[in-house]
Amino acid sequence: MTYPRSAALERPIADAALPCPQENAAAPAPTRPKAAAPATRARTTLLLVAGMALIALNLRPALTSLSPLLNEVRLATGLSAAAAGLLTTLPVLCLGLFAPLAPRLARRIGAERALLAALIALAAGSALRGVAGAPGLFAGTVLAGAAIGVAGVLLPGLVKRDFPDKAELMTGLYTLALCLGAAAAAGLTVPVHDASGSWEIGLAFWALPAVAAALVWLPQARAGRTVPVDATRPRPLWRDKLAWQVTGYMGLQSSHAYVVFGWLPVILIDRGLSPLAAGFVLSVTTMIQLSTAFGAPWLASRFCRDQRAVIAIMLAMSTVGFLGLVFAPLSSLWFWTVPLGLGLGGTFSMGLTLIVLRAPNAQLAAQLSGMAQGFGYLFASTGPLLVGLGHDLLRDWRIAALVYVVYGGGALLCGMAAGRKRQIAVH
Repeated sequence: MTYPRSAALERPIADAALPCPQENAAAPAPTRPKAAAPATRARTTLLLVAGMALIALNLRPALTSLSPLLNEVRLATGLSAAAAGLLTTLPVLCLGLFAPLAPRLARRIGAERALLAALIALAAGSALRGVAGAPGLFAGTVLAGAAIGVAGVLLPGLVKRDFPDKAELMTGLYTLALCLGAAAAAGLTVPVHDASGSWEIGLAFWALPAVAAALVWLPQARAGRTVPVDATRPRPLWRDKLAWQVTGYMGLQSSHAYVVFGWLPVILIDRGLSPLAAGFVLSVTTMIQLSTAFGAPWLASRFCRDQRAVIAIMLAMSTVGFLGLVFAPLSSLWFWTVPLGLGLGGTFSMGLTLIVLRAPNAQLAAQLSGMAQGFGYLFASTGPLLVGLGHDLLRDWRIAALVYVVYGGGALLCGMAAGRKRQIAVH
């Protein structure tokens, strides 16, 4: 099945990917194909944008749906605090381990088909978390984390390729959908559990949105678009200082998010909140991210010379908000959710924006995305792991605050370097 191409979706197509008509001297001269109708172009664009948004929507539920039920899962399965810490860290670790495979998979079968495969694996992993007790929980988490790692790497490359003139806008929309999915999982997992009476169903429920996204994305995968590899051999990114600066920022700021996703509800429950209320706090915090997830890249592109000022402001808000939720009286809880949510949304969207803006072309954007999210998520996975191990040893949540502040300082240093207006050298 083929789809008409529009100016907004102009893509270089390899000659070998298209069938060549038989030459016939007697055949009449070919006529110029008519341009696709505006309505058809609009539908094609809308289908692509909707598919990308639905994929992004599914890249966080596997991460945020567990923490509101973590205490109940521990009681039901007998997991220790250290094992629970490993469980919250495992998906982030898988993001880092499997992210480098994404560019290779895209070159082999195409980015669209690779994304479809990732969605199918994500649905299977989410469903597996709801069967076979602790073994199924760990196995499903690994599979879901691997799928998210692949999909998360490929989407920024598609943004650079299909919307080169609207990179900040599309990055904001993509991040907006991603935060919405995180908020939905944080807020709805406990009600699904309460309605079903089963934590397994509460976790396995999130296979359904992944299946829906795969069905919407199926036409893109069937189109079988191929993009030729640039003949210019770029310098290896691991030798580029700017690429490492982007990677460092992406990983260290991501650790903030995964500490919040994995441990904030547990911290609040220990401080006296019910699991439902703690999950609701995480959901509201994630919903607040929607504004800066979209607004921070736009603000940086319109009113700032580069991205450094916005990065610094977002990191400061995130750190202040988290410290308030750990130490301030519970009566002020909702006050501190605002800067935490605004900061988390802005720091993550700026990380994705740096990947797109610092790469001069779509090929390097995909490679930088793989490096930044591969090595970056390996860095990020250490944050929630240290929080779990530290609390297991010290029985004090001040360790979470210390980890948050240290990682935030590192992210600030990397962000000030990566936020300058420049691009990675091709040679």
